[in-house]
Amino acid sequence: MSSKEATVRRRLGRAVSRPRRRGGAKRTKRPWWVELPVLVAIALLLALGIKTFFVQAFSIPSASMQNTLQEGDRVLVDKLTPLFGAEPQRGEVVVFRDPGGWLPEQAPKETNPVLRGARNVLTFVGLMPSSDEKDLIKRVIAIGGDTVECNSGSPIKVNGVPLDEPYIHPGSTPCDDYPVGTVKVPRGHLWVMGDHRNDSWDSRYHHLQKPGNGFVPVGNVIGRAFIVAWPLTHWSTLPVPPTFDQPQLDTLAAEPPREAATTERQERGRSAIRQHP
Repeated sequence: MSSKEATVRRRLGRAVSRPRRRGGAKRTKRPWWVELPVLVAIALLLALGIKTFFVQAFSIPSASMQNTLQEGDRVLVDKLTPLFGAEPQRGEVVVFRDPGGWLPEQAPKETNPVLRGARNVLTFVGLMPSSDEKDLIKRVIAIGGDTVECNSGSPIKVNGVPLDEPYIHPGSTPCDDYPVGTVKVPRGHLWVMGDHRNDSWDSRYHHLQKPGNGFVPVGNVIGRAFIVAWPLTHWSTLPVPPTFDQPQLDTLAAEPPREAATTERQERGRSAIRQHP
């Protein structure tokens, strides 16, 4: 390499390196008190988006779902799949809005303005339940079109199939407190029950006592509870119990009711007699 070429390369190298040195100058860092509000705002927006469209935390307010859920547990609820048209299925634990008259009116208890403001912020992002929310949590026992049999001294039956329910509270009886007999669930509705059958005002109680006959509209369902997230000692998933996987549940649900079929056969018999005296 000639001395002239070396000189040109050195000069090119300097020309290229100078902008790099100038561009690599340190950027002025913003003070933490300037960046903190921005980070908090981003975190709140993300939390609000997750709460609105994906997953929300709910607190268990009573003992009606023992021993599956304890009072004070926090569960995570899937709110995404209902947006795509998925409907609750038998055996799922769901959170739903009060269909009307299931919960008493409750006034907010917090009077301290600072604590009330903090609670409102945590409620806004879904980390605490609202004091005026009217949400309940129960297990779906039957869906629209199903026939439920709930009699004293017997296991609950769905479409004539008895359910094995090891998830109910020890010592509870499936239907003894509120035996409603045979109930047909309307399309677009659910029949829900608490796992603590002797301490749950569920579809059985409201079928006997309230307007709406204890049926929960599918549109009132917020989502399915799929995990117990808090406290960590209670951490567990909430799968559908095996008893709801019995294929006879769907087979018998698709068949016409036994009484209707019998009536139809009797009518055909009468018609044949009239035609052939």
